[in-house]
Amino acid sequence: MTQNLVVTEYITLDGSFHEPGEWSFPFWNEQAMEFKKAELFSVESMLLGRKTYEGFAAAWPTMDDEEGFADRMNGMPKYVVSSTLSDPSWTNTRVIGTGDIAGSVADLKASAGGPILVAGSGQLVRALLAANLIDELRFLLHPFVIGTGQKLFTDGLPQGAWTLTDLQKFDTGVVALTYQPA
Repeated sequence: MTQNLVVTEYITLDGSFHEPGEWSFPFWNEQAMEFKKAELFSVESMLLGRKTYEGFAAAWPTMDDEEGFADRMNGMPKYVVSSTLSDPSWTNTRVIGTGDIAGSVADLKASAGGPILVAGSGQLVRALLAANLIDELRFLLHPFVIGTGQKLFTDGLPQGAWTLTDLQKFDTGVVALTYQPA
């Protein structure tokens, strides 16, 4: 049985997803926390690109919280796509090489015990989009224009329609949008 691959991103009105820690905090509230908690506890593992992995691996092992985010992040299986990382230090992490990303991720989807969450990891997400491996896109669209930064969607991605399957509006103006391939 193939497991769902779910991509989750913080994104600005102008399409930037780069460094959300620099612009998303003013919009964080109880609704956003509940959304992210439900999301994290609904998956069995995480798939990350190297840069996102390094940021998470530097932060999460030292965190502690009442909600259990840190325990969940630190305890769940994690897979990192990298051609340079060979010995990951974060608990329960396995490296997937970059030789055949589509094949490796398809194999992971076939063998994983439940849904797989991809956070950040723009280069990886673009490769997964190109290979039609994403089962769901979740965006926390922030009412903020940054005017700069890396865009998630770049020229050259294959065209395709997506169906809006869920929409939630938070009091801060953030909109949670969930899409599945049409």
